[in-house]
Amino acid sequence: MTVSEYLKSMQTLHPEFADYWTAFEEYHNRRLWHQLTKKIEALVKTSGSNKIDLVTFYQKFVADFEGKLNPLSLVEIIVYIIKEMKKPEETLAFLAKMKEKVKANQNASLLCSILMAQLKLNSKDLEGVKQIINEIGPVIDEQTGITPVHGRYFQLSSEYNQLMANHDEYYRNALRFLGCVKMEDEPTSELERRAFALALAALLGDSIFNFGELLQHPIVNHLRNENAWLLDLLHAFNAGDLEKFEALKSKWVNQPDLAIRELQLRKKISLLCLMEMTFVSQDGVLTFEEIAKKTHIPQQEVELLIMKALSLGLVKGTIDEVEKKVFLLWVQPRVLNKQQITSLRNKLDNWSKDVRKMEILLEQKVQEIIG
Repeated sequence: MTVSEYLKSMQTLHPEFADYWTAFEEYHNRRLWHQLTKKIEALVKTSGSNKIDLVTFYQKFVADFEGKLNPLSLVEIIVYIIKEMKKPEETLAFLAKMKEKVKANQNASLLCSILMAQLKLNSKDLEGVKQIINEIGPVIDEQTGITPVHGRYFQLSSEYNQLMANHDEYYRNALRFLGCVKMEDEPTSELERRAFALALAALLGDSIFNFGELLQHPIVNHLRNENAWLLDLLHAFNAGDLEKFEALKSKWVNQPDLAIRELQLRKKISLLCLMEMTFVSQDGVLTFEEIAKKTHIPQQEVELLIMKALSLGLVKGTIDEVEKKVFLLWVQPRVLNKQQITSLRNKLDNWSKDVRKMEILLEQKVQEIIG
């Protein structure tokens, strides 16, 4: 069956898409490959295109001139074709052949790999997914700017790490995915699910001590209503607020993932509390007694808390075991909320005043010496 014969048969089978069949024949005959590509993309994305046998559409029509199309656009069309394929093994084989065809185009090749990994993820071949992520991850990290494959890669990586209960990597990749998509294009139910998962990952991630980026992202608006307590809990951790953490216990203790990690959560919020104390301190000098009272831990455990914070790079300073004091001169940079910015401004104002006083004192001393 020739291309023309196939298109005529489709006119009969699916007259509702008559405009497409007519345009396809015209563009194909005139070899207007760019226009043809755009029209095919429009068809596969249009509502009701699943009524068409897209696999046969590819075999009888697209395959005839696929070498003429932009490789990345071709794979974008293939995204919709493979949705109609029933057997995962055949789909993987098809994508492997397609990857070979478009190997000269890096992004098209990467997208083929991502699609293959997504299929493996759906069939719970987690080792296969890990292998592909390890293979293409460094390539994507080296690319500058945001390409059409970044969003899909970050989505794949976040879904994989969520299944593996790797909270830190899920959190980072899920946030990067949100930076590649328009939230208004995402279903509300999906945004609510992702907001909940991100909040849990932020709380449970061993190396996540900066909540500001998440709290300032519009995604947290989807934690309102029945999950408002989770947003309050994020704010409590961000401020190192043990009192608020305790007040919310009746809520978070009913969430299984949080309840079974209560000890881990308490250690983490204690570290965040120490960071906040360091941040608001005027001179960075904190006594063990002050830290114990604020973090709700016995005074004999304060030194271990400080050493943990130092080892994680959350703060920098020295411990005076004799005087039971700690001198903290640096705290890990974070995305600040308005209250924290106000605190920082006040510290800068006080520092400026102290510098001015010292300047005036030096001027007076110089005058005394000269005089």
